[in-house]
Amino acid sequence: MTDPVPLAQALIRCPSVTPADAGALDVVQRALEPLGFACTRLAFGPDDYRVDNLFARRGTEGPHFCYAGHTDVVPPGDAAAWSDDPFSGTVRDGLLFGRGACDMKGGVAAFIAGLTDFLAANPAHRGSISLLITGDEEARSVDGTAKVLEWMQAGGQIPDMALVGEPTSRRTLGDTVKIGRRGSLTAWVTVQGKQGHSAYPAAADNPVHRMVAALAPLLAAPLDQGSAHFPPSTLQVTGLDVGNRTSNVIPATASAMLNIRFNDHHSSAALTERLHAAFRAAGARYDMRTECSGESFLTEPGPFVDGLRRAILRATGVEPALDTGGGTSDARFIARYCPVAEFGAIGDTAHQVDERTSVEGLRRLAGAYRAILEEFLA
Repeated sequence: MTDPVPLAQALIRCPSVTPADAGALDVVQRALEPLGFACTRLAFGPDDYRVDNLFARRGTEGPHFCYAGHTDVVPPGDAAAWSDDPFSGTVRDGLLFGRGACDMKGGVAAFIAGLTDFLAANPAHRGSISLLITGDEEARSVDGTAKVLEWMQAGGQIPDMALVGEPTSRRTLGDTVKIGRRGSLTAWVTVQGKQGHSAYPAAADNPVHRMVAALAPLLAAPLDQGSAHFPPSTLQVTGLDVGNRTSNVIPATASAMLNIRFNDHHSSAALTERLHAAFRAAGARYDMRTECSGESFLTEPGPFVDGLRRAILRATGVEPALDTGGGTSDARFIARYCPVAEFGAIGDTAHQVDERTSVEGLRRLAGAYRAILEEFLA
């Protein structure tokens, strides 16, 4: 059995804080080329934010199975707060420490280890295998997976199915597979009013009152009751500001920031119109800007999802629950092209000081990835 730990250590020792690659994709490429993968490096973005990505494929026939992941990481924060250098890849007491250990350099290493063992046992496997590894997942997510997929489509390289190696497991390896994600819509709203003395409100137009009047009905009732695979959608006021420190002055403007996490009952366009309707009903003069980082998506249970569950159960002894919770991931881009799900390590220390993952868990994850490849391609 190929040990994923040395490869995970090599990846962690590359300080690849987005958008820096710091040699991480070189490590991946050096591991894949001896296995017969044709590797293509794809760089996107402006000169001051250049993102390096890797697409590697072995074989040309179908079915085409793609593993997607990222080698970029969030900043370590105060390095002095860590027990060891955040980029040392230290192994201690059965744990691998370092930024990216669970999110998700450990997962990338585990997949390559499982892939190595799968190929050794199945040199004449069916179909083809590819890896889409990006350096732009933890930050803007503009010049990574989304653009690589456009390149893949132009070259006829879209897979039949894809697995994203995000750390989805909660308490036990294998307990959760994500088959969808909620969408995320952010709105920035500024309500215009007329400044005046608080003792003479008739001579002013208080934008705070109109802001409150618009937000009240949006917050009073739930957006929905959830759906078959999703929890209820939520609207949160994440910012509110009038820039006023004087108690007897009615301000001229009021600004708010809103974030909606929405399920498959909604689209970002429909929710944007819902916001506009609320502000129009409040009689507000306002400006609104919205940004959707991803629509909700769902891979319905069927042959692909069922096959993943069988393989994970066979490898781990745990039957995974199907889940759509959490934030967004690059699966939201892949879902536009093919069925996609997410499965990976236990992610309870992602983005934390002393991020770490179990050495034995990484080895078991490699075995689960091998079992998944056997399910679809052996």
